[in-house]
Amino acid sequence: MKLEDYTREQLEERKKTLESKYENFRSLGLKLDLSRGKPEAKQLDLSASLLSILKEGDYYDEEGQDCRNYGGLTGLPEVRRLFGELFGVPAELVLPGGNSSLALIHDALCRAFLNGPLPGDTPWCRLPKVKFICPVPGYDWHFHTCENFGIEMLSVETRPDGPDMDRVEELAKDPSVKGMICVPMYGNPSGVTYSDEVVERLAAMETGASDFRLFWDNAYCVHHLYDEEENRDHLANIYEACQRYGHEDRVLQFASTSKITFAGGGICAMAASPANLRETLRILTYQLVCYDKVNQLRHVRFLPDRAAVEVHMKKQAAILRPKFELVQKVLKETVEPLGIGHWHAPRGGYFICFYAMSGCARRIVRLCRGAGLTLTKAGAAYPYDTDPEDRAIRIAPSYAPMEELKQVMQIFPVVVELAAVEKLLEEK
Repeated sequence: MKLEDYTREQLEERKKTLESKYENFRSLGLKLDLSRGKPEAKQLDLSASLLSILKEGDYYDEEGQDCRNYGGLTGLPEVRRLFGELFGVPAELVLPGGNSSLALIHDALCRAFLNGPLPGDTPWCRLPKVKFICPVPGYDWHFHTCENFGIEMLSVETRPDGPDMDRVEELAKDPSVKGMICVPMYGNPSGVTYSDEVVERLAAMETGASDFRLFWDNAYCVHHLYDEEENRDHLANIYEACQRYGHEDRVLQFASTSKITFAGGGICAMAASPANLRETLRILTYQLVCYDKVNQLRHVRFLPDRAAVEVHMKKQAAILRPKFELVQKVLKETVEPLGIGHWHAPRGGYFICFYAMSGCARRIVRLCRGAGLTLTKAGAAYPYDTDPEDRAIRIAPSYAPMEELKQVMQIFPVVVELAAVEKLLEEK
């Protein structure tokens, strides 16, 4: 029976039962955290050999460069080749960075604001307004970065196949719309992967700004939960699509090993057109001498090619998959029959986006906090922390050990139902 079909008397009685359960949870003094998509310690242990993989004298890349010394702004050729395989582009279009793809995104925005994306483009800081298209729900750090630059963010709904492309194409006609920032595969937190049609339309669309940039944060490109090809999502090659339409300068791709090896201790890279890469290197020459090539060398000793990455990620999936399946099993058994929430079942990535009844997300997050369960704040998956329907909640199952996650999934359905009952009583 759907909760909305309950009489007022039934709802009041149910509210008493749920409040009693909630107080029991509060009395336990729990401290549970599902606020960020962090790897569990077991996942980090899979990369422990990275710490000792370089032996004495083993400090040279395949071209004989001593990785301990200055030089080599473009990084190790082995790293460029590895990320080229992950991005689906030639190695010469890859620029390895430090440990953070977010830092690369930030730097790319800085260059656009201070210099313009390419020579001849007006620096964005000199424009009266810069706007970005932001598919929602989306990655909160993207939104805070845009906000710090003073970029006006334009929300576009994410559908099961990606952003609403009719709306994206309409917005992109405005010359003040300079870009779009997104996680196109196993989105954070939607879990959605863009369809071939969406990728094609993003590459082909006409834009009012000639220097429009697509910030393609492909953070989860190898983070599949299932081994079988038919159970994985596949993302079309955005660079090849842009090339077909003469828009090869449009896309800047980013990725890192932060959730492949060590969070904060991995390596990252950007892939871009020859023109974008030349301009990036021109400015980087006087920003730094080189990135951490020793860490780059460690990583390519540990993960020399995509095949090695795939083997490693199957081990990661074996730890993550049962957690995702537990969350969805409990939601399906408790919340779905009551008609008080739905979610996209992701086949990879780090998040499940739960959509509660409208007007309930903030209340759910507050109630969870009161019971010792920390979630990402409601609204964080939208620009300016404003979810217009107050319903999206990001669930990050990765960090909690399984026993703790089982406790979480006892609390969460009770809280979701309690918030829904309160809402329905207000409306009756």
